[in-house]
Amino acid sequence: MPELSPGIARLERGLFYALLALLFWLPIPLGSHRPWAWALMEVWVFVMLAGWLVVNTHSPRMARLRPYLPLLLIFGVFQLWVAFQLLPLPMGLLEALSPAKAGHWLATDPGAASATLSLDPNQTHIGLLKGLAYCGILFLVLALVDSPARLKTLALTIVLAGTFQAFYGVLMALSGSDKSWVLGMPNSYGKAAVGGFVYKNHFGNFLVLCLSLGTGLLIAGLGKWRHTSVREFLRSFLATMLSGKAVVRLCLAMMVIGLVMSHSRMANTAFFASLSVTGVLGLLLIRKKSRSLTVLLASMLVIDLFIVGSWFGVDKLRDRIENSSFAQETRDEVNQYGTALVEQYPFTGTGGGSFYSSFPSVKGPGINTFYDLAHNDYLQFAIEFGLPATLLLGVVVLWSLVLALQALRRRRQPLMQGMAFAAVMAIVAELVMLLTDFHLQAPATAVYFMLCLGLAWMARYMKVEDGERVPGVPRPAAAPTGGVSNFTT
Repeated sequence: MPELSPGIARLERGLFYALLALLFWLPIPLGSHRPWAWALMEVWVFVMLAGWLVVNTHSPRMARLRPYLPLLLIFGVFQLWVAFQLLPLPMGLLEALSPAKAGHWLATDPGAASATLSLDPNQTHIGLLKGLAYCGILFLVLALVDSPARLKTLALTIVLAGTFQAFYGVLMALSGSDKSWVLGMPNSYGKAAVGGFVYKNHFGNFLVLCLSLGTGLLIAGLGKWRHTSVREFLRSFLATMLSGKAVVRLCLAMMVIGLVMSHSRMANTAFFASLSVTGVLGLLLIRKKSRSLTVLLASMLVIDLFIVGSWFGVDKLRDRIENSSFAQETRDEVNQYGTALVEQYPFTGTGGGSFYSSFPSVKGPGINTFYDLAHNDYLQFAIEFGLPATLLLGVVVLWSLVLALQALRRRRQPLMQGMAFAAVMAIVAELVMLLTDFHLQAPATAVYFMLCLGLAWMARYMKVEDGERVPGVPRPAAAPTGGVSNFTT
């Protein structure tokens, strides 16, 4: 790859730091779950994409993205499907694709000659723009995070964002404030921490994703266990306390406090379950593991759960989990009635963002609360986008999980092992949390989860140094001219 001119090099570095700033910003304004906030995100992303095109014009770098093409292609196809839901189709074609939908539009306007697959085109248009912005962020992460140093900086930024949110959420909860300190939004959760979010479960979900990255960073910094005496152990302990590892560990402790104080049952359950499951997988898959890995995982479970948690309300959280009753909740009934929409529109869906307008048609008499979102993202995606499109997203998530597990087994570099661990932990936790809430409807949590998927691919394919042979990746027939990139070709 030809050397960049000073101006283009500054632009490229500026884009990287603008990306980090965006990731730090996203959770602050209510998880960017307001029209003005996601509009700002969209403008921010599209301007950065234009800047990257300028950089690519002066120094072509699409070849570096070749290992990630399946990931980008699947998300691209999904966005094309959302755009197709917005196209006015002849009524004959619409009837062939979805007779129920054609009947819906003809009942509204018997003389209609064309109609869209989406039952709520305005909301689908909003969802399409958000989806394109999400894909743009994923693309920029894969394109700009092109070295181990930048990968580590990205992970540190995520950890700092989570720590800031946890600190802010805990302070606000302890203060007893009935309004958010940033935008003055009413706080209906009392002593529960919500951070920059409105919904405590979104806050808990966000912290779990950040904790996954932080755990991966700690694993990446583990050294060999060579302590043959108490003196050597104390010396190593003091060196660790004076290094950046101690700062990351303190950040994780702060985030665990925030997670426990969120009183989010599923987020806390998913965190400790994913840490345990991924820890066992890590011990089984990492070939040259040190005793430090076992000590770290054990300390996180013991210290975070029994010491930090006992100070900040884990007993109350346990009581809430034990006393949970489906009789007191209507979310399970929403899921039950929502399946009727899947049966009516199994292949085409009702259209992105149309749940709140389509659900009343199947809502039963036992539900008196207004639900604008299903409390189950699997169901919501199946309702709005159809089963084939939802399964397509399921493929990319499971593919990313497999690649992260392969990276745990095959990669030797601590950073790649740590990032693979983070990706596995985040994916396992998210797969659990999506069963009971709409986490992917908040831009901040949706973007962070997509980032974790991209992290799995980077952990599998990114080269730590020039000329490195990545296990399981065929060596190219001939070395590319103009320099060697940090990625397999």
